[in-house]
Amino acid sequence: MTAVILATACAVVYGTADFFGGLATRRSPVLAVVVLSQLAGLALIAGMLPLLPGLASGPALLWGLAAGLAGAGGLVLFYRALATGVMSVVAPVAAVTSAALPVLWGLAKGERPQALAMAGVVLALGSVLLVSQDRSPARRGGSRGSVLMALTAGAGFGGFFVLLDLAPDDSGLWPLMGARLSSVAAVALVALATRRALRPGSGAWRVIAAAGVLDMLANVLYLLAQRQGLVSLVAVLVALYPASTLLLARQVLGERLRPIQVTGVTCALAAVSLIAFASSGA
Repeated sequence: MTAVILATACAVVYGTADFFGGLATRRSPVLAVVVLSQLAGLALIAGMLPLLPGLASGPALLWGLAAGLAGAGGLVLFYRALATGVMSVVAPVAAVTSAALPVLWGLAKGERPQALAMAGVVLALGSVLLVSQDRSPARRGGSRGSVLMALTAGAGFGGFFVLLDLAPDDSGLWPLMGARLSSVAAVALVALATRRALRPGSGAWRVIAAAGVLDMLANVLYLLAQRQGLVSLVAVLVALYPASTLLLARQVLGERLRPIQVTGVTCALAAVSLIAFASSGA
């Protein structure tokens, strides 16, 4: 139950962080949001290291560095998708993709989810087709692009989860420190190479900082949950994060979906719930 509680809390925090990140990218350049939010998260994890001490070994830092690169790529694409698409579509698409990869990784490790879990993966893939159906002229091109970016972002997030699972269990929070160092460096280098400005829009500082702090807090919760339970269970529970993103997008932004997209979003959330339920009984 400890893993379930931690993973569920992680999902809520991730969803809230993504909402703030999506808002920030509507006011500021995507790379600026990512770099500055990652710096805020770096400051948080540096302060938390003494709270959960561990061995700063080579494998811990190396797997963390690799995870950071995967997560940074996913985050850039995800924030871009949130800025150009509909939050309540982008979030579930990325979620089902990020859940599928750890399930496959768990199978490769020898975990054996029930057939119900595999049915959830199929349902998740079907939900992607439904939520991407936006025929309005204003969003037609942007919708396809944002869904594709969300799919790729989800693959990056899934890779982040898998790579963190490879870090030693006695490494404390050092894998997250390594992940955040590599992600900040990678995105900053991309910004320099492309000569992109890293100055946020007016009044966006607080939103960006909130996104970064909440994202890192969610990462900590995920790492702790993954060490308490199966990665295939924890990852799919974390993939429920669109629920809080959807709630905030509807309440704050007043976003509305077409009926077929509502069905797709419902299927996406049902899919990750189905995988989680089956995995918990495995």
